[in-house]
Formats: sequence, C-alpha cells, structure tokens
Amino acid sequence: MKSRTDRLQYKVFNKGQKMDKVKVQSWIKKNIVFIFLIFMCTVFGLLNKTFLTSKNIFNLTSQMSINALLATGLTYVIILGGIDISVGSVAALAGVCAAMIGLRIPNLNTASGVIVLLGSAIVIGGVCGTFNGIMITRFKVVPMIATLAMMTIARGITYIITGGVAVFGLPASFSWLGAGRLFKSLGNPNGIIPIVSIFTIVVVVIFHLLLSKTVFGRHVYAVGSNVNVAHLSGINIARVTLTGYILCSVTAALGGVLVASKLQNGQPAACEGYEMYAIASTVLGGTSLTGGSGSVGRAMFGVAIIAVINNGMNLLHISSYWQKVVIGSIILLAVILDMAQKKKNA
Repeated sequence: MKSRTDRLQYKVFNKGQKMDKVKVQSWIKKNIVFIFLIFMCTVFGLLNKTFLTSKNIFNLTSQMSINALLATGLTYVIILGGIDISVGSVAALAGVCAAMIGLRIPNLNTASGVIVLLGSAIVIGGVCGTFNGIMITRFKVVPMIATLAMMTIARGITYIITGGVAVFGLPASFSWLGAGRLFKSLGNPNGIIPIVSIFTIVVVVIFHLLLSKTVFGRHVYAVGSNVNVAHLSGINIARVTLTGYILCSVTAALGGVLVASKLQNGQPAACEGYEMYAIASTVLGGTSLTGGSGSVGRAMFGVAIIAVINNGMNLLHISSYWQKVVIGSIILLAVILDMAQKKKNA
C-alpha cells in the first residue's frame, strides 16, 4: 500500500499536471490565429518552394499592405460595436481624386506626389468618415445602412468625376510611395524592401498605440463594451463614435491612394470587395463583432492569414473562385467561434 506521503506527492504531481495542461490549453486558445498562420505558411512552403523565398515574402508584405490599412481602421469601428462597409468605395474615391490632382500639377516630383496622396487621403477620408459618424450619432441611422449609403454614394461620385474612365498619364514620381522599393543594387535594380510596406507598418504602429495606450483608446473599448455604463462614466459617446468612423475612413482612403500610386493611375472600379477582406481580417484577428474587444496588432494576424491564403493558392495555380470559398468559410468559422466564446463567458 502507498504511504500517506506517497499519496500526497501523487496528488501534488497530478494537480501540477492539470495546471500545466490548463496553461497550455489557455495559451493555444489565446494564440490560435498565430498558430494557424504558422501552419498555413508551413503547408504552402512544403507545397511550393517559391513561397518561402525572400522575394515572395517581400511581395507578400506589399500585397497585404492595403488590406492592413483598411483593417486597422475597421478595428476601431468594430470594437465600438459598429461596422463600415464603405471602405472599398472610399478608397477608390480617394485614389481617383489623388490621381486627378496629381495630373494637374506640372512637374510633379516625388515629394509633391507624396503630399498629394496623403492630403487626398486625409481630406476624402475625413469627409466620408464625418458623414458616416454624423448619420450614426446624430440621426441614429443603423451603421450598416449609413455605411451602405456611403458605399453607394462614394462609388457613384467616383464614376461621375471620371466618366467611368481611368485617370492615367501620371509621371513615375507618383508611383514612388505605392510601387517604389529601397536598397537598390546591381543584383536588384528595382530595390528590395517595398516602401508601401514600411509606410503601412508606421501607420499600423501609430494606430495600435493610439488604441492601446491612450485615453481615447480606453474610451473606444468602454463604448463598445457597454454604451450605458460609458455614458454614466462621463464619456462623450457621440464624439468617440464620430472619431472612430473618421479614422476608419482615413485609413481606407490611405489604402486607396496607395493603390492608385502602385498602379500609377486612378481606377474608378478599384478596391471593389475590399471591405470583405478587411472585415474578415479583423474578425480573424479576434475582434468581436459584438464590440468591446480586439486590437490592431491581432488584426494584423488576420490580414497575414488572408494574404498567405491568396498568395499560396496563386502559387499553386488554384482558381480565385476557390480562394473566395476558402476565405468565406474561414470568416464563418471565426464568427461561430466568437459567438461560442461570448456565450461561454456570459
């Protein structure tokens, strides 16, 4: 028979094993998106040797930049408990306006081209975001309907001012921000690191810090968690919500001008359907559709997953139609898991 000491040691050992198991399960649950990302990279790396090459990785960062910007702003809106489906149209409008302005500036150089791009994004994004915010806060329009109206209006204006024709004839300096690369050499005359990737990282870091380290960021979480409690705490609900929608439209517009810069022209049909990928990335990153939780940093894992799936399936010559099926299925799974988690915590 086991002695009392042996039984106590066994219980302590068994309890320790259970605690370790709980910790491991908790870590896996918390980092499931990161684990899935590593898994997808490993699978595509094994299936296609080109996937893990430095050239493809840099291309991958460039490809995910636009979606990263859109998802960054959408994170604020979704944490607030809202939604914005107008980001694709706002992006197209900003890109077309930037191209039209750039076309009318004689001897457009790199510096003035960057100013035109960023200025257009801030102005167009600010106007569209203000419209969305006012409709939602002052006129109490449901976010889905308000942003649906903005999506239609922005896309309509884009076609009106262009006549449905792309704005082309822009100088090469216009494409520096969207298509330029750093560290050119004899072996890499076009450069190695995409400038658009560096620009996106800077914007994402700024917005991440704004959300996670400032009073405004805490107010965003408070409003998304419980509007009534936030109001009783003295938070200006309308101002926080309005600011969130403005930031969302500004990041969308930044994405749009980068698309125009990369293509070196303004396409009225640009960024169609981009809102789907941005929302998918945000939800995959753990931002709850019911509001109150999420982060810009984690949303970037969602962005990376979408980019890896698209890039990997392209390298494997899988139809783009199947890519939509896969991404749609992942969105559905992410929402189901989010709702199940909310129900469990309730």
